[in-house]
Parts: sequence; C-alpha cells; structure tokens
Amino acid sequence: MTFVVVENCIKCKYTDCVEVCPVDCFHEGPNFLVIDPEECIDCTLCEPECPAEAIFAEDDIPEGQEEFLAINAELSASWPVITQKKDAPDDADEWLGKPGKIDYLER
Repeated sequence: MTFVVVENCIKCKYTDCVEVCPVDCFHEGPNFLVIDPEECIDCTLCEPECPAEAIFAEDDIPEGQEEFLAINAELSASWPVITQKKDAPDDADEWLGKPGKIDYLER
C-alpha cells in the first residue's frame, strides 16, 4: 500500500512531511507534492505532519479524490525528489481547504 497526496496540497504545498520520510519518496512540482507509490513503504510518518491534512493511505482516499492515486504515480516519475522542508508559498493559508483546486495543478 502507498500513501497519496490529494487535492488540498495544491497551492498550499507545505513541506513538513518530506523531512520525516525515511525513503525519500516525496517529489516536488511547481505547486504540489506527490508520493512515489513504488518507493513509499507505508510507514505512516508523513500523514500527521501535513498541516493541510492532504495525505491519506491508499485505502482511505476521500471520496472524489481517487484520481490522485494515478496523479501521484504519474508525476513522481518526472518531478525531482524533495527531502528538506521549504517555506510554503506566501498565499498557502488562503488556499488551505478550498475545494476544486485540481484545475490549478501545475504539471
């Protein structure tokens, strides 16, 4: 099983989760993070670290967010690994919890 980053991370992109990952499975895009499902060892360390509550176990993905399993797999293949926390975007708190952010995902 893998963990999956879902829509609430888009435009928030808090990176608290990346420093606790023992296998460096997070990848960074312009305004979103993803988890490489081939590298994730299901350790659960990242989930409680996410201020946006945007990380879920594959079996617990919220209804309507299932497409993010494929999005994480696709984008982790081309985005670079991130292992150190960075500052969140200046407007991250304004985007936190807003629905319908999939249209803002920058690939």
